[in-house]
Amino acid sequence: MGHVTMENRHGLAVAGTVTKVDGTAERRASQAMLKAKRKAVGHRITAGADKAYDTKDHIENLRAIGVTPHVAQNKSPTKTGKRRRSAIDGRTTRYDQSQKRRKMIEYIFGWGKQHGTMRKTKHRGVARVAGGFLLNLIAYDLIRIPKLVAT
Repeated sequence: MGHVTMENRHGLAVAGTVTKVDGTAERRASQAMLKAKRKAVGHRITAGADKAYDTKDHIENLRAIGVTPHVAQNKSPTKTGKRRRSAIDGRTTRYDQSQKRRKMIEYIFGWGKQHGTMRKTKHRGVARVAGGFLLNLIAYDLIRIPKLVAT
């Protein structure tokens, strides 16, 4: 499973990783990539995500490493009909720009599937799949940068 961290201003991929699939791989990968980005920047950063990331432990872990989460609230009903309780409080629900920019991450995956080699991997093993995945992210950024400079 491939994971990407994208910067909001220009839609460029700034980090990527590949993990084995399990129920918490996405949240663990995002924490690792955001922790590295936070350390490189040197100050508090913000991160937008969809409602799959709205869990109490993930939100607490992000705040502990100096990341302000702008995560969509998951208040959908459960199978038994009860409403879920969101881990996001009122501090981070006012940002509608992260709602608009959040869909830009899909452009990276869409480009990789249509033009790159992400539709079907030709390799076995996490290390080899990660090499191909990161090569697709680099190619996407290299194609996107001239379009940004032209505007």
